[in-house]
Amino acid sequence: MPADPPPLLNPGPRPDLARAAVPEEARPGQPRIGMVSLGCPKALVDSERILTRLRAEGYAISPDYAGAEAVIVNTCGFLDSAKAESLEAIGEALRENGKVIVTGCLGADPDFITGAHPKVLAVTGPEQFEAVLDAVHRASPPRPDPFVDLLPPTGVKLTPRHYSYLKIAEGCDHKCRFCIIPDMRGRLVSRPARAVLREAEKLVGAGVRELLVISQDTSAYGTDWKDRAEKFPIVPLARDLGSLGAWVRLHYVYPYPHVRELIPLMAEGLVLPYLDIPFQHAHPDTLRRMARPAAAARTLDEIAAWRRDCPDLVLRSTFIVGYPGETEAEFQTLLDWLEEAQLDRVGCFRYENVKGARSNDLPDHVPEEVKDERWHRFMEKAQGISAAKLAAKVGTRVEAIVDAVDAEGATCRTKADAPEIDGNLFIDEGFEGLAPGDIVTVEVDEAGDYDLWGRLV
Repeated sequence: MPADPPPLLNPGPRPDLARAAVPEEARPGQPRIGMVSLGCPKALVDSERILTRLRAEGYAISPDYAGAEAVIVNTCGFLDSAKAESLEAIGEALRENGKVIVTGCLGADPDFITGAHPKVLAVTGPEQFEAVLDAVHRASPPRPDPFVDLLPPTGVKLTPRHYSYLKIAEGCDHKCRFCIIPDMRGRLVSRPARAVLREAEKLVGAGVRELLVISQDTSAYGTDWKDRAEKFPIVPLARDLGSLGAWVRLHYVYPYPHVRELIPLMAEGLVLPYLDIPFQHAHPDTLRRMARPAAAARTLDEIAAWRRDCPDLVLRSTFIVGYPGETEAEFQTLLDWLEEAQLDRVGCFRYENVKGARSNDLPDHVPEEVKDERWHRFMEKAQGISAAKLAAKVGTRVEAIVDAVDAEGATCRTKADAPEIDGNLFIDEGFEGLAPGDIVTVEVDEAGDYDLWGRLV
């Protein structure tokens, strides 16, 4: 079995540190293209599609700047900090290689990019795959050899071989004041269910053990179809994906009432008992200023009903602290809500202004030192909840998927843990026969704030 090829450019603590399932060596005369993929898993899927198209045209993928005839930087533009990271990555690619093509969310504002880096070859927005390919052709014309250039059946993947992101829709119909994603990526456009299932079947057939379902608003999948047979197409899609035999994990699920129809699929074991729901806040006034649903109390009732029907359900969410106008009383409501909700996995962001976001114009912006203090208090509360929940797992048996094995042990994840964003389960004895993608039963014998340790049963 061939060894994994080297990682793509700019490895870091994000999905783009993963390895591409493409041949390591280029044939003589084969043009090589580098890729820097920034941002969320949805952008990572776009990078995979671009690289798959390039491989089909005869390009090789370069693991370093020096070996590439051009470098594509797939950018993120969601927050000012992400924009700064994208500009830094573009600058690094220009210094190290010189020929840079920019795409992705930040590409929706080309003047911003060319103002900082006028020497880039081209700037394209998100999902403008044809424009990216045209720019690559100008920088380095393709020289395909159909007898040698073989494409993996699943296309180029930037994740380990045993899990894959499955993007089911693009765009978003929400009008959250702090978010500019709909301006960059447009309104909701759902992929046909047949296309999603066909891709999922190919992935599972190629050895993928876990499908991570993503979009900007997963629970709204298919509601943009005027002639749909099902009122909420995410439910039959999830059921069909669950029949393929792989773990199915749902991300970015808004808490619409019809989410309760997904819970029986989790209780039956068709879909992992895991929901990633961006609640953002809990005080109704803060939620109204965000232009988000403001029914936090009813949400608690809904969470209780979900857990009643599926006791193993794990809830992950993200929140914003320091939103304009957030008072100490509103923040305390958020802490109290978090204590009552007892969410399993929690992330938190300090509010940032984003160019083009309507929240920038709201009054009473919170001072940075107050945002920082609230962030620490929030994370202390979340950490305590996480530690208590994990401590309760000591002595129990759980299923886990192996992500990596080295001389020190095996790094795994339980059904409660998504890659890159949640915790891990570590096995440091008797792991020598394990390989990435194995699904094993583990008895938990130690717990930390976010991670577990255990031994093979």
